[in-house]
Amino acid sequence: MDPQPAPDGRAWVLHVDLDQFIAAVEVLRRPELAGRPVIVGGRGDPAERAVVSTASYEARQFGVGSGMPLRLAARKAPDAVILPVDAPAYTEASERVMEALRGLGVVVEVLGWDEAFLGVRTDDPEAFAERVRATVLNATKLHCSVGIGDNKVRAKIATGFGKPRGVFRLTADNWFDVMGDRATIDLWGVGAKVSKRLAGHGIETVHQLAEADEAVLVGEFGPRMGVWYSQLGRGIGSAVVDDTPWVARGHSRETTYQSNLTTPEQVRAAVRELASQVFDDTVAEGRPVFRVSLKVRYAPFFTQTRARKLPAPTQERDAVVDAAVALAEALDPAREVRLLGVRAEMVMPEEGDPVERTPVRGRL
Repeated sequence: MDPQPAPDGRAWVLHVDLDQFIAAVEVLRRPELAGRPVIVGGRGDPAERAVVSTASYEARQFGVGSGMPLRLAARKAPDAVILPVDAPAYTEASERVMEALRGLGVVVEVLGWDEAFLGVRTDDPEAFAERVRATVLNATKLHCSVGIGDNKVRAKIATGFGKPRGVFRLTADNWFDVMGDRATIDLWGVGAKVSKRLAGHGIETVHQLAEADEAVLVGEFGPRMGVWYSQLGRGIGSAVVDDTPWVARGHSRETTYQSNLTTPEQVRAAVRELASQVFDDTVAEGRPVFRVSLKVRYAPFFTQTRARKLPAPTQERDAVVDAAVALAEALDPAREVRLLGVRAEMVMPEEGDPVERTPVRGRL
């Protein structure tokens, strides 16, 4: 008999992550691709400027990874099947997965297309995790991995040890045994830049981060993130799983241009177009914009981000567009531009941002 959540059992956080989700959806639509290296990105044309959205495990064996230029991925895996991104298909598959998870009678906090946190009370979390995997597979024919934790941070990191198609438990009891000697970049929310800054203070492992002077971290990263990184080294994080709808902080649009923009006039026109699109996205939210950011990637591959807080929150298109264009005026006119992105951050509703939902925030 399938294990059921025990109302009086111990509280657990489970992190469910679909294995190679986008590639798996494509293989379901094209069964003949099973076992072959599959790369999904852009319009499926490696001659165009685009990046890899996902790669099947077979493609990853050739060194192909998400975010890699599609052209480079094609060189690494010359026999791979390269497919265009089909967002509606992935959205539909994701909705079926989340519906199956909600059918388990637990709290489901959706993180994106391919992952969610579950709030579960049970005396046998491994058995319930296996039930989760079986439920998703039966409902969607998609495989997933499940991380078990006593909070979100540990559950999220645990999933990586369970992949593919597995289950792993990471709690306060085994945190340092599993993570202590690992590099800080293995932590959720620590990327190459942060790990390099930590290394500048002699902090290279998770254990060293846990023992670091919090004042040093606050001095390097500020009062909010410094404290957060200190806690992260010890695996501390929220255990609250919240199924209320996500409230977006902002909207972004970006474009990689097939031919570099070579003049300030071209850049200004492109920024105006992106900013106008972003403003349209914010209109549906019904909340004013208070900050505008501009991302630029110069040729060949150097990226900068600039931001400007508006004099006052606004719902006027011209104010948002003009702020983005003003940021563009500070760009180097002698450098060719291959990518531009504009982000508009909005005032949060009165009930505020559910900060306990996720410990890592995406930015432009």
